[in-house]
Amino acid sequence: MNDQFPLIGGILVLADLAIRIAALIIVPRDRKPTAAMAWLLAIFLIPFIGVLLFLLIGNPKLPPARRAKQDRLDQLIAARASGLPDQPERATWPDWFASLTRQNQHLGALPALGGNAAELIGDYTTSIDAMAASIDTATRYVHAEFYIVSFDVTTAGFFAAMERAVQRGVTVRLLADYVASRRVAKHEETFAELDRIGVSWSYMLPVRPLKGEYQRPDLRNHRKLLVVDGVVGFMGSQNLIDRSYNSPKNIKRGLQWQELMTRVTGPIVSAINVVFLSDWYLEKGELLGEEEIGAGPGVAPPPTAGDLVCQVVPSGPGFEGENNLRQFLTLVTSAQHRVIITSPYFVPDEAMVYAITSACQRGLDVQLFVSEIGDQGSVWHAQRSYYASLLRAGVEIWLYPAPFILHSKHLSIDDDVAVIGSSNMDIRSFALNSEVTILVRGASFVDQMRAVEQGYRDAGRQLTLEEWNREPRSATFLDGVARLTSALQ
Repeated sequence: MNDQFPLIGGILVLADLAIRIAALIIVPRDRKPTAAMAWLLAIFLIPFIGVLLFLLIGNPKLPPARRAKQDRLDQLIAARASGLPDQPERATWPDWFASLTRQNQHLGALPALGGNAAELIGDYTTSIDAMAASIDTATRYVHAEFYIVSFDVTTAGFFAAMERAVQRGVTVRLLADYVASRRVAKHEETFAELDRIGVSWSYMLPVRPLKGEYQRPDLRNHRKLLVVDGVVGFMGSQNLIDRSYNSPKNIKRGLQWQELMTRVTGPIVSAINVVFLSDWYLEKGELLGEEEIGAGPGVAPPPTAGDLVCQVVPSGPGFEGENNLRQFLTLVTSAQHRVIITSPYFVPDEAMVYAITSACQRGLDVQLFVSEIGDQGSVWHAQRSYYASLLRAGVEIWLYPAPFILHSKHLSIDDDVAVIGSSNMDIRSFALNSEVTILVRGASFVDQMRAVEQGYRDAGRQLTLEEWNREPRSATFLDGVARLTSALQ
C-alpha cells in the first residue's frame, strides 16, 4: 500500500505540470493580457479548481450557432440600412462624431438617424407609470425586454397595461433574462401572470443543459427597453421590478435603486425595435415581418419628432468587438472640455483608465458619479481600487449617498453629446453582457442630463484624495484582490 503513495504523488506532479504547460498554450490565445494573466494566476495557484473554473466560465463568447445567427441579423440590418437616404444634417457634424457613428454602424449595424426627441425620467415610479401609459396607446404591438422582470406592487400597473393591450387585440411580446429573472422572489408567479394575461414571452440566454440550451452561465442579456407600435421607445438602466429588488437583504439594509430612463420618439424608435427583434429571433427562431419593424405596407414610418441625432448601439458576446467599450473610448478621447461618467459598477479596463486620466492631463473637467455603498461586495471593492489613481490624476469622484444604489448608466461629453443605456463602465458589460446604449447629439438632451448630474451632486458628496489616503490598509487590501479577480473573463 505504501508503495502506491510515490506513484500517486508522481502522477499528481505530472498532472500539475501538464495543466500549467497547457494553460500557457491555451489561455492567452485571443485573450487580453490582463485577463490571460488573471486566469494563469488562478490556474497556477489552485491548479485543479482553476482549470474547473476555466472550463466553466473561461469562454467569453456565445456558442458558434448563436453567433452565426447574430451575423445573419447584422447582414440583414446592414442591407436595410444601406438603402436609407443620407442624413441631410451629416455635413454639419464634427468629423470625430461622424467617424464615431461610422464605427458604431460598422460594429452594430444600426445607423445614426436625425429628427428625434428624448426626455429623461429619473423618478423610479414615474418611469414605470410612463411606460404603462405608452402601452395604453398601443394599437399594433408592444415589445418589452428587461434583464429582470417581476410582478409586484410596483410593476402591477405595467402588467395591467399589458393585459389591457392584449384585450384590445394588441400583440404583446416580452423577453426576460433567464438567470436574473428566475433568481428574484416569486418568479414563478411572475411568469404565470404573463401566461394568464396572454403575453407571448421567452427567456433570454436560458441555461438548461437537459434541454440542450447551454452557454457560459454568466453570459447574460442585460438590456432594458420598451417599444410601442414603433412610435415611442424607452431605454435606460431600470429593470421591471420594485425599487428594493424584493430582496430580503436589500430590504434589511433599506437599499433603494436610483435609475435613469429616456423616452424617445422619432425614427430612432425603429432601431430600438430592431434590437428587440434580433433578440426575439435569437431566442425563438422567429424572424418577425415588416409590420413589426414599422415599415410594412400601410405602416407609416415614425415621424420626425425633434432635432436630436441618435444611434442605437447593441453590444455583447454575440459580437466580435466590444462595441460599447470602443464607443466610450472614442467619446472620452474626443472630448474637448468635460467628461462626466455615471456608473454603478465602475471597473474599467486599462485602456479606459488611460483614456480617462489622459483627459485630465489634457486639462478637461472629468467627473465620476458612483454609489457611496455597494450591493455587490466584490464589484464594490474592485471599483474602490481605482479611486486613488483617479483622484491623483484629477478626476472628481462624487459619492451618491446611502441607502441608495445609484444604478443609472450614462456618459456625457462637452455640451452636446451623451450616451445612456444598460451598459456599466465595467469589464463585465464590455465583454460578457448583452447591452444596448443610445448615442445622442443635441444640446437640449445634454442640458437635461446636466440637471440630473447636478441632482447627484446636491444629494451626495465629493470624495477627496486626502480622505481616501486615510483609508486603512486593511480596507484597501480587499480592493486589490477584487480588482485582480475582476479581470477573469
